[in-house]
Amino acid sequence: MGAVFCSLAVNAQNDIKDNEFNPVNTGVTTLSISPDARGSGMGNLGAATDPDINSQFWNPSKYAFAYGKGGLALSYTPWLRKIVNDIFLADLTGYWKPGDSDSQALSASFRYFSLGEVTIGSQGGTTAVQTINPYEMAFDLGYSRKLSEKFSMGVVLRYILSDLSYTDEMSGETNTAASAFSADVSGYYVTYPMVGNNECQFAWGFDISNIGTKVSYDNGATYAFLPTNLRLGAQFMFPLADYNTLAVGLDLNKLLVPTMPREKDYDMETVEGQTAYEEAKQKWEDMSPITGIFKSFSDAPGGFSEEMKEINVSIGAEYAYNQQFFGRLGYNYENRMKGGRSYFAFGAGFSLNIVRLDASYMLATAQSSPLDQTLRFTLSFDMDGLRDLFGRK
Repeated sequence: MGAVFCSLAVNAQNDIKDNEFNPVNTGVTTLSISPDARGSGMGNLGAATDPDINSQFWNPSKYAFAYGKGGLALSYTPWLRKIVNDIFLADLTGYWKPGDSDSQALSASFRYFSLGEVTIGSQGGTTAVQTINPYEMAFDLGYSRKLSEKFSMGVVLRYILSDLSYTDEMSGETNTAASAFSADVSGYYVTYPMVGNNECQFAWGFDISNIGTKVSYDNGATYAFLPTNLRLGAQFMFPLADYNTLAVGLDLNKLLVPTMPREKDYDMETVEGQTAYEEAKQKWEDMSPITGIFKSFSDAPGGFSEEMKEINVSIGAEYAYNQQFFGRLGYNYENRMKGGRSYFAFGAGFSLNIVRLDASYMLATAQSSPLDQTLRFTLSFDMDGLRDLFGRK
């Protein structure tokens, strides 16, 4: 199990000095994995992209500006296939605009991350003791509403379960399942400026996700922060010719989680250094999630320059022909000091009145990255189209 959880960090750490590598540590890290093929195909972009069925993950306030009355989408991602073949992420997302209202929307999603089959060995590592099937899941409900003709806000409430539980039969130590509750707060602004003789679209948005309780896998002895994240983004869409449009966008992401103290930042050869480290560690463990959000902007050991390295950058573009054929590309950058999970992304989509199929492909900048060649697939259904198909009067 440890090999799976640590593989991304190990690959990044091999490329840089130990004293430089300092990623932000959280629990339930799978909450940060994008589920759908459209946003992933643009390099993890979605704070201000055109509303779609999968807006729940990126910015749920966009649903208030969605063109349809509702929709349902199923996404599937085989994960870390360069290492194992039984880990995957499945996500089911939908939204609905009740009644005749076009200014508000209800949304929901269910995501399930299977960590495959894991064999737990003895302390010596030679004898298999038990086989477990750990998983992480989350279920959430959202509401979004237009506050003006150009601006909307949304809120999402989420229940999280991380079941990595097992009992070491040799030592008697037990890992328990961890659960938590969290909330997202988001906003979306869209306007239609004229550039020459063409009407364009400009949008910006934000999403603060996973503001919630901590998780514990050892009955409360230690706790981990949820991956609370701030996403800021903007997109500009313009026509190329009749039925042809191109949209370009930028997202910035920062984990709102305090940095865990490291022994290497203290003089552990002295009593004073050891004491200072233990006090800092205890303060970190006792810190509330809300306090941690504000602390996360100023607690990096390297100061402001290191805080800037915690910002992940996503840039991407989407070409659309008659809103039926789509081509996408993007790039996601994460500083090597904070993980180094940088990659190019490519995607394509095909849409009919009722159904839409999207796919994306990830090409990591480091050949040794386990994220290389990751595929995602999303199948979406438009509610209006389905009702028309079955003869709605």
